[in-house]
Amino acid sequence: MANIKAFSAWRYDCRAASPLENLISQPYDIIDPAAQEAYYAASPYNIIRLEWGKVLPNDDENNNRYSRAAADFAAWRAAGILMRDAKPALYPYVQEYTAQGQSYKRRGFLATVKAAGYGDVLPHENTLPSHKEDRYNLMLACKANFSPIFGLYNEESRHIDKALEQATAGQTPLLDITDEDGVRHILWQVTEQATIDKVEQAMAAQKVYIADGHHRYETASAFAADMAAHGKANSDRLLIHLVNLYDPGLIVLPIHRLAKNLEDYSAAALTQALADVGFAVLPQADLAALQEKMAATPPDIAAFGLFSEGQCYLLLLDRDDTVITDTQKGFSTAYQRLDVSIAQALILEALCGIGQEQLAAGKHVGYCQKAEEAVAAVKNGEYQFALLLNATQVSELLAVAAAGEKMPQKSTYFYPKVIAGLVINEIE
Repeated sequence: MANIKAFSAWRYDCRAASPLENLISQPYDIIDPAAQEAYYAASPYNIIRLEWGKVLPNDDENNNRYSRAAADFAAWRAAGILMRDAKPALYPYVQEYTAQGQSYKRRGFLATVKAAGYGDVLPHENTLPSHKEDRYNLMLACKANFSPIFGLYNEESRHIDKALEQATAGQTPLLDITDEDGVRHILWQVTEQATIDKVEQAMAAQKVYIADGHHRYETASAFAADMAAHGKANSDRLLIHLVNLYDPGLIVLPIHRLAKNLEDYSAAALTQALADVGFAVLPQADLAALQEKMAATPPDIAAFGLFSEGQCYLLLLDRDDTVITDTQKGFSTAYQRLDVSIAQALILEALCGIGQEQLAAGKHVGYCQKAEEAVAAVKNGEYQFALLLNATQVSELLAVAAAGEKMPQKSTYFYPKVIAGLVINEIE
């Protein structure tokens, strides 16, 4: 089953660098150019230079974001900016945050997982080749993981959580900081061998479900196989943050779809086409009213929001009456009933002509986590319509993963993200 191990992390020595708040960043896949610039300005030792370095005009195969990351990583270790923990450890990690008007505390721990393809580690989303090429180049240059993937495990008894909480009781955290989004990050270190053994053995009975980091896991698996082919058999450990599915602080937020570059598009034509395939199309007064109706819709009804040409619409479809398109045939009922699956197959592909080839090309669909920002992007003319979704439930993710299937890209947004720069895993 899941091969989870303690490891000796590289961590910032803030006495040699600067306050840790100036050294961390969000993970690479949610950093826009403005945020990248801000992280660069925060400190010459900010993790951004390793995790998501700038692309410069004169870059070539010998001087590029990956070679610069490798040079900085080596220099920071030599200068004592980064120090390696003497003993292998597990790193309990708590995030305190507010979402949708409520306060949460998500508990987990950082370790390494054996990257060896899917089996004991299961995916839930499809991936794009371009992202994997980028992460592979970084891993090849630096032989390290600068941010963890995010995995879930299913232990109702919560023995692992209790063992780590007991081991850290009364212990001063390694760090306690708040990021730019107001999320508090608290990290401990557990080096006691008895606790490490207990956690590793308990995790050996678990499967791990990837919540975030499919590209990095697939990249690490390919990297490990390539290194093994060249005689390096121990290059298969990947940094992972693990959270119990029964943790009360675990929540999922929706990811909305935005469409553009559609020929002969009109809101009237789209809403009529939606009605023709069985959707109830109900105009709404405003975004607030739309979101309230979406949230209150019973689970046997798929509810979506459409914003186009200044008007909000509530779209309702009985899941039992859903038309199964050709691209959904052969998939499990759990997959076919997903909101994200219905949105992709029945709306974007069947009605708008945006299939897998068009998605991969990246010319027609954008993604946005906040409904207000999605609506604003349509109002300013960047997109033609916004398709708003309710959040995918964790139980739905597990049902699809257990069936050996993958959801469409951008099906889940686990909030908050796991910060980059807290611990670094060096690959042998």
